[in-house]
Amino acid sequence: MATSQKLTEHFLTCTICTEVFENPCTLVCYHTFCRKCAINYTKTRPEALSAKSLMCPFCKMMTKVSAPEKPVEEWADDVKPSFVIQGLLDSFGPGSKDTTNCKCCREEGETIPATAWCSVCDDVLCDECTRKHNSTPATCHHDVTAFTGKVRDTSSRKVMCKVHKDETIKFLCRDCKKAVCQLCCTLYHDKCDSVVVLESDAEMLLMKEELTNTKGNLHRRKADMQAEIEKKKSKMNEELAYYVQMECGIKSASDRAIEEIKQKEETLLNKLKAMSDRHISQLKADIKSDEMSVQMYQQQAELIDQTLQSKCDMDVYEMYQGCEAGDVDAVKDAGLKIRGRIAKIILRQDMNKLSRALDDLQLGDIDVLYESVLDLKFTPVLQDTVKVRVPSDNDNAYPADVTVLMVKGTDTMVVTDNNNMSVKSFYTRNKKQGHSKLSLGRKPWGITRLKHNQVAVTVPEAWLIVTVEVNPDLELLSTITTSKQYWGITSLTPSTLAASSQSPPCVDVLDMSGHVMRSICPLHYGNSILRYPNFLCTNGTGNILVSDSGTACVLCVTPKGEVVFTYCPTDDTAPRVPRGITSAGTGDILVSYDSLDRVIHLTKSGQFVRNTLTSRDGVWYPYGLCISDHLLYVCHVMTREIRVFKFLR
Repeated sequence: MATSQKLTEHFLTCTICTEVFENPCTLVCYHTFCRKCAINYTKTRPEALSAKSLMCPFCKMMTKVSAPEKPVEEWADDVKPSFVIQGLLDSFGPGSKDTTNCKCCREEGETIPATAWCSVCDDVLCDECTRKHNSTPATCHHDVTAFTGKVRDTSSRKVMCKVHKDETIKFLCRDCKKAVCQLCCTLYHDKCDSVVVLESDAEMLLMKEELTNTKGNLHRRKADMQAEIEKKKSKMNEELAYYVQMECGIKSASDRAIEEIKQKEETLLNKLKAMSDRHISQLKADIKSDEMSVQMYQQQAELIDQTLQSKCDMDVYEMYQGCEAGDVDAVKDAGLKIRGRIAKIILRQDMNKLSRALDDLQLGDIDVLYESVLDLKFTPVLQDTVKVRVPSDNDNAYPADVTVLMVKGTDTMVVTDNNNMSVKSFYTRNKKQGHSKLSLGRKPWGITRLKHNQVAVTVPEAWLIVTVEVNPDLELLSTITTSKQYWGITSLTPSTLAASSQSPPCVDVLDMSGHVMRSICPLHYGNSILRYPNFLCTNGTGNILVSDSGTACVLCVTPKGEVVFTYCPTDDTAPRVPRGITSAGTGDILVSYDSLDRVIHLTKSGQFVRNTLTSRDGVWYPYGLCISDHLLYVCHVMTREIRVFKFLR
């Protein structure tokens, strides 16, 4: 009989997992289990955990552990298996048999390669022992199968059922996708529609075909993954080369800036030296002239002294006449009347101007395009809706413009509420939604982000621009009085803004004190292209995008006033009254049109692409727009809310 198989089935199998013991342990009740099975069972018993003991699943007896302070997973480490169980595992367990050499010859001290296997004795035999095995009356009826290679042929190997240990696997339930014995088939699969004999040729062919297909799929996936790896390696090498190129570019820009500063330094020092040399030369000439005057005064005094000592009255009279005629004063003034004299050399340093210049000095911008970045070619899907009205409001909300900041790890949406004369922030912190409201006393309009936690807001009625700190609650920082009523606003540099006026229609470049540094009034076919430039934004190249509801045009201008492009549709179906405007990281532009309930997509050079959002997407009367990360925020005046869209493939 197959002694090894019976020992394994009846004595070397864990009754919990029904598998051959893996790292066994014998409890004080002499029941043996796999260590992990004993641990997993103990974890389900609160009384065992409180007693710091392993519990036997059969008799419930507790086995004290030597180190209860250790984690439960380590309690069974010191519990050894019975020497009988361990001996049986060593002799008959998995891996205990040498299947490459004949067992009978090995017992006699010889090493002869095995060529056959007896399924009853579970032993491997050489050719000579196989002949003896087949000629012996006690074993001649055994099933002996020839095999080649280093392992025995398993084509006739019997697989035993894990539920019914004495039954072999003979059937396949296609409904449950499970190999079962005849008893399992009768008890558990009697209602299944498709139960076939596992050893049938058709079924074997089907399974082999499926395995072949699976193998092919794996090879294809492997090839695809290897190609992807090579592609990423190539991209990594390109990125390394591009990094070196960008690093050289930054250093080159820095060197050019330093060279220009050094040239300005040299020019200023040369001018200082020239003026100082001239002043010093004048002072030297003055000193020499004064020294000559001193000598002349001395000589004149000596002459007068000699005259006074003279006894001739005529000499006294002549000297008196000479002094009376002003000869002394003439000597006194000689050499002192030099025109164009330098009084003092002064160095005027405007440190604020220098600081602004350094702030505006840009060696370049590092833009990161993530794979999840907003791509306007994809389909917009509504992600969230934020109601702008809050309990303290006295009127219906009117969200005119919006921007988004990341403050202390929290995405914070900041909105201008025209009707309630306030700026509001909305955020989610500690899984709770929050908001803040800052009343301004007058109606705000445009908004732009300054620093990571600061925004600037226009208040046209009051001729003001206010700066607000976002923490994410709102706090008023400063109030800037302006010379015009500004509506749209955008940040150009850390120290300059661009703001749009209706009267006169223009876009002004301002410093942070409200001083107008430059006024832009572009023309189109000889006419002013601006009438009501109510919304502005800055694109990735630092140019100003303007949405003018009076001329129904969208234009791009440089901070110096040069027109880059204009988008002025003239056909009957063209949308009218552009409102909010924003630019994506790719340079593409989105513009909202309230009268037609749509948001259109323009290329970075101002060509129409498509209607990105319409009323079918839930867009009604859109105003201000903002893109942050991979999300689009749209102000809805009619519904008094902000709708957030995500673009998906």
